[in-house]
Amino acid sequence: MLFMGSSEFPDENEYDSYLSKHGGSSNAYTETEWTCYYFDVNRKFLKESLKRFSQFFVSPLVKAEAMEREVMAVDSEFKQALQSDSCRLQQLQCHTSKAGHPFNRFFWGNKKSLCDAMDKGVNLRELILNMFKEYYHGGLMKLAVIGGESLDTLQDWVIELFRNVKKGDSLVPVQQDGNIWEAGNLFWLEAVKDVHVLNITWTLPCLHEHYLKRPEDYLAHLIGHEANGSLYSFLKIRGWASSLYAGVSDDGLHRSSISYTFVLSISLTDSGLVKVLDVVGVVYQYLKVLRQAGPQKWVFDELQAIGKMEFRFAEEQPQDDYATELAENALLYPEEHVIYGDYAFEVWDDKLVEHVLSFLTPDNMRIDILTKSFKKKSLSVQYEPWFGSAYGNEAIPPSLICLWRDPPELEPSLHLPAKNEFIPYNFSLRSESKNLVDMDLPKCILDGLKVKFWYKLDKTFNVPRANTYFLITVKDSYNSVRQCVLTELFMNLLRDELNEILYQASVAKLESSLSIVGDKLELKLFGFNDKLPILLGKILSKSRMFLPTADRFQVIKEDMERAFRNTNMKPMNHSSYLRMQLLREYFWHVDDKLSCLNNLSIVDLEAFIPKIFSQLYIEGLCHGNLLEEEAIEISKIFGEALSLDSIPPLPSSMWHKERVLCLPAGANFIRNAKVKNEMEVNSVVELYFQLEQDVGIQSTTSIAMVDLFAEIFEERFFDQLRTKEQLGYVVESGPRMTYRISGFCFRVQSSQYNPSYLQGRIDQFIHGVEKILEEIDTETFDSYRNGLIAKKLEKAPSLVCETNRYWNQIVDKRYLFDMAKKEAEALENIQKSDVVEWYRTYLVPTSRKCRRLAIHLWGCNANFQETDEKQPVHGKVIDDISAFQLLREFYPSLC
Repeated sequence: MLFMGSSEFPDENEYDSYLSKHGGSSNAYTETEWTCYYFDVNRKFLKESLKRFSQFFVSPLVKAEAMEREVMAVDSEFKQALQSDSCRLQQLQCHTSKAGHPFNRFFWGNKKSLCDAMDKGVNLRELILNMFKEYYHGGLMKLAVIGGESLDTLQDWVIELFRNVKKGDSLVPVQQDGNIWEAGNLFWLEAVKDVHVLNITWTLPCLHEHYLKRPEDYLAHLIGHEANGSLYSFLKIRGWASSLYAGVSDDGLHRSSISYTFVLSISLTDSGLVKVLDVVGVVYQYLKVLRQAGPQKWVFDELQAIGKMEFRFAEEQPQDDYATELAENALLYPEEHVIYGDYAFEVWDDKLVEHVLSFLTPDNMRIDILTKSFKKKSLSVQYEPWFGSAYGNEAIPPSLICLWRDPPELEPSLHLPAKNEFIPYNFSLRSESKNLVDMDLPKCILDGLKVKFWYKLDKTFNVPRANTYFLITVKDSYNSVRQCVLTELFMNLLRDELNEILYQASVAKLESSLSIVGDKLELKLFGFNDKLPILLGKILSKSRMFLPTADRFQVIKEDMERAFRNTNMKPMNHSSYLRMQLLREYFWHVDDKLSCLNNLSIVDLEAFIPKIFSQLYIEGLCHGNLLEEEAIEISKIFGEALSLDSIPPLPSSMWHKERVLCLPAGANFIRNAKVKNEMEVNSVVELYFQLEQDVGIQSTTSIAMVDLFAEIFEERFFDQLRTKEQLGYVVESGPRMTYRISGFCFRVQSSQYNPSYLQGRIDQFIHGVEKILEEIDTETFDSYRNGLIAKKLEKAPSLVCETNRYWNQIVDKRYLFDMAKKEAEALENIQKSDVVEWYRTYLVPTSRKCRRLAIHLWGCNANFQETDEKQPVHGKVIDDISAFQLLREFYPSLC
């Protein structure tokens, strides 16, 4: 409601419109104990944006006529979360907390909770104004402003613009009984997705004042460790767990002024679910190992060293993210530690560690088991009133509680982790060396039949970090659904085999990613460069010699089956999936992949693995704090570990080449589908316009035009369909690039309206675009264009962001490493008449070059056959995908 205009700026869309004109955006979110408002904008317009922003906290109008619309927005957001397992679990924990505790309430909001209040005579507007009066004052507010001006200038602006914010006192935290739940209870919650998750939660006292000691993070590090001897390593070897998380998360429910909650969350296998109480028993065995070993200063010293080096060489993040982080930190830390507080491991306090560990007992424990197998339990089923989640509760036998308090025997394989070999010590900067050739863009330093390698020394960010990425084209990885699934199996098993090494490196801030991109294998290493070659050597040597074991094969296969069954449970993901399935020439349906996986054995995989590395083509990029000769050595590590000299190259004629369907001139197709989750109330419309093939430098003007159109209309589309018409919580539009085929998409997700109606409203908006363009004056158009040019020319905020820009050019085989600069140059020459002509050519239905594909995803409460008589949607319905693709042409592959 604060966004709906102020006394000085009464137009309810003035703020968002102003930001949009000047390359900016805004948002807000509410946590358990605070709300954060933020925006970003082109630096020249910061003061004028702050002027509009500041008035929300001085004289908001809180318009009565906007109230009903915003109630619907709250309800739409709630319905988006209805089928979220994490949200359902959180609300169950609130619902079953002790009566009278601040957590014992509905932690969301929806139409029922707000309208019931109005039905009882409550004046919502009056309540909001009272809330504003009570809480929105200087004593409870923190502000962070990041700008290009001097600190003195920024301070003067803040004093000038925020001087009329009311003064007030800070809040004194209310002391509460620390225990949130009755101890000794085990809750079973029916899951939406096919998962088995064990959550063990312990209540801790509020530890805000101990942020320099971080006892909870010390314990989280050890309990959540994944190396040899760890709790996770033991559960993994037994085949009981597939992932594990431990700690006090950053969300306000777990880290509040009342208490902290320490969560141990374990994703269980089928056998792990059967043995769930044994799993809990092992947890208490490991906690006893920690008690017997006592607090270890060397562990704290490692965490301290990592925190200090992370802070010393912190990479910039997007400025809006950093501003919100600083504003939040100002609530948590004293002024001198607002920037440093998140990294601080300053004071070793072994007694405090022991004190916090003393809370991790079965007498202070709550257990939640989230599973699809809930109905198999012989429990009295209850329903959480707001989400309607089915759950049951049972008491843990006292004999088990007694056993867990002090396990009589400990598994000998459980022990503390070894010292971390990946913590870096050499932070020297290569850019400080003399006689180095300065390169603006990556250059190719190797170009052979098997390897192509790009390199760029960083001289911009000056941090001891490097990012090394590899894209590995292998033989026959995507030619059939069977080969596709076998490749995924191999990659998942390999990642599982490498887990302990990769985990230790990630703790030392040397991250890695091993994944499949389309039909290729992708390996990324990014972080502090000191130990990067060592990690790469370990990864590659294990990869070359790797053979799966039967027990891990079964666990990973089960994990993949579950992942396939859970695919497309979110409607927005499902709609994009359906679009890609139609457009791509090769697309293996997840149901076919699941069917294939069910029939695969370890023998099949063992026969397939030698083929993966029988012929290769590798393309890589090394960017950061490494000299060219060091980059060449890294390529040699790759070659030696994989024995590239003895492997024949994979000729380009044998590469898988993805092609995209070319929609015919004047196309207007509709594909209907039902949501995968039969309880999902949300429907989605995704209206996709196919434009042209991106052929490289010649296409920069076309791509810049698409981005400019998005810049002008993204906020308008949102304002009309979301803010004014309240069609749904998710309303978005923007460019799409599909294997270098450009497109533009409008999407709406709604729990209230069916896809036919939603598309009618989208069409109505598109129909009015030309009139909107006519009304935009030259000055306003120039503001949009200049704002976008400024975005294009904006320097990457961090080394990894710059690396990713270069890498995307390599993956797409475009190699235009200064593409953003070229697009900015193209924008200089684009006039309003060009945008009008682009619109008439590609978005007006009567144009031959207008080629539309609408995905209609129907929620469970929408009649599949229902159409809107006032706004009928015309288009040819696609019934058979194979037959549809058989009659079409495909663009030539450029990737």
